[in-house]
Amino acid sequence: MSAIAKLLAYQPRDSGLFDRALTHGSHGGETYERLEFLGDRVLGLVVAAWLYERFPTEPEGKMSRRYNALVTRETCAEVGRAIDLPRHIKLGKQARDDQANMSDNVVGDVVEALIGALFLDSGLDAAQGFIRTHWADLLDGQQRAPMHPKSGLQEVAAARNLGVPLYELVSRFGPHHAPRFRVKVSLGRHGEAEAEGDSKQEAETAAAAALLENIT
Repeated sequence: MSAIAKLLAYQPRDSGLFDRALTHGSHGGETYERLEFLGDRVLGLVVAAWLYERFPTEPEGKMSRRYNALVTRETCAEVGRAIDLPRHIKLGKQARDDQANMSDNVVGDVVEALIGALFLDSGLDAAQGFIRTHWADLLDGQQRAPMHPKSGLQEVAAARNLGVPLYELVSRFGPHHAPRFRVKVSLGRHGEAEAEGDSKQEAETAAAAALLENIT
């Protein structure tokens, strides 16, 4: 665990927790899924409290937009890649051959699992320290509260009387452990766009961003 201890700047008390946090379902044995469930909630709490402290006069709606951008799986994956996490993820042979360790889904989930492990190993302060260290630049880079592409598309469509954006799952493909999704969003005769992602939500977001760019 010395490599992971160096990446996290933290010496684990229970190394088994961190082994589990790095173990994908394709590897066999105990996996990161339960820790990921916990870490997701810890991340949400820490980020929400941080935003409440950092922007004392900002209304709930703007804080929610900041929050949503900071806790996405894609953001977690960005953090994971920045600390060189993918090469430490334990995968089965087929999943490794398919480069599942580079998937936003897998890397993001492992980051959340590590947050869950930190919380169980040393409490909220340890998890908060990791989050505040690795999310600081992301928060500082938010000059203003970001608008989620799906919300932005809906607002533009409403303002221009273009109708309601409709999302359709076009296809699901790729291996079971690392699926890809293709989604189409349309505004009737006013335009449509398609995009892919590691999850249906990610594909919808990318499609909304593409259509929003086309109509603005």
